[in-house]
Amino acid sequence: MGRLLKERLAAGKLVRVFGLGQLLSPKFVEILGLHGGYDGVWFDHEHAGISVEQIEQAALAARAVGLDSFVRLAPTDYAAVMRPLEAGAGGIMAAQVRSAEEAERVVQWAKFAPRGQRGVNGLGVDGKYGLVAPRDYFAQSNRETFIAIQIEHADAVNDIERIAAVPDVDVLFVGPADLGQSMGLPGDWNHPRLWEAIEQVAAAARRNGIHWAIVAITPAYAQRCVDLGCRCLNIGFDCWALHDGIRSAKESFKQFFAD
Repeated sequence: MGRLLKERLAAGKLVRVFGLGQLLSPKFVEILGLHGGYDGVWFDHEHAGISVEQIEQAALAARAVGLDSFVRLAPTDYAAVMRPLEAGAGGIMAAQVRSAEEAERVVQWAKFAPRGQRGVNGLGVDGKYGLVAPRDYFAQSNRETFIAIQIEHADAVNDIERIAAVPDVDVLFVGPADLGQSMGLPGDWNHPRLWEAIEQVAAAARRNGIHWAIVAITPAYAQRCVDLGCRCLNIGFDCWALHDGIRSAKESFKQFFAD
């Protein structure tokens, strides 16, 4: 579920993930897996408003093709964090976190005791519908659940050293669009001030022995981040892929679009 992502990160290998939201479908997940090359998919509950049933079906498809999965969500309460995990997602990504206290609360909601206070229900997908013994269920879930904290506000960058030091966070996931907006730089993903903020995240991650991730808008952008130590790239979204496919089809048949 989240084990592959954690293992690749621990080994220092590059992790490649793909975002699905507006066009979330088990078939889309299956196609991505059949193409190969990706390590995981994430489902955008924050913006796309996907249901628990959709998460269950998409996570099932991901497991079938060997992809890990996690869900981006607005960490408004304990249930918002717990439900995707019980639905079979391998982890969660908390959006708009602005402080170490908020990051710690997310970890508490996602982990069982002794690390956290997640409510116990071994009857979900993650507990194999009650087939995993309780003691094993707690240990396995705490060991394998993937937790990403999104750094997408200037407040988070200001507190990045403490956020990076929160135990059991796997990845600091930079959201350049929202981060730039919070800095008064909407739409300018290459502004020097935004790169300074990204470099602050990279440095804090390095000092605290944690990995960081980012949305890759171009190969050059991705390479610059990898050179800064990034080991998790979001390469592609469902809508981007659809647009690319339509453009490619029109280019291949451009003589029929001449009028």
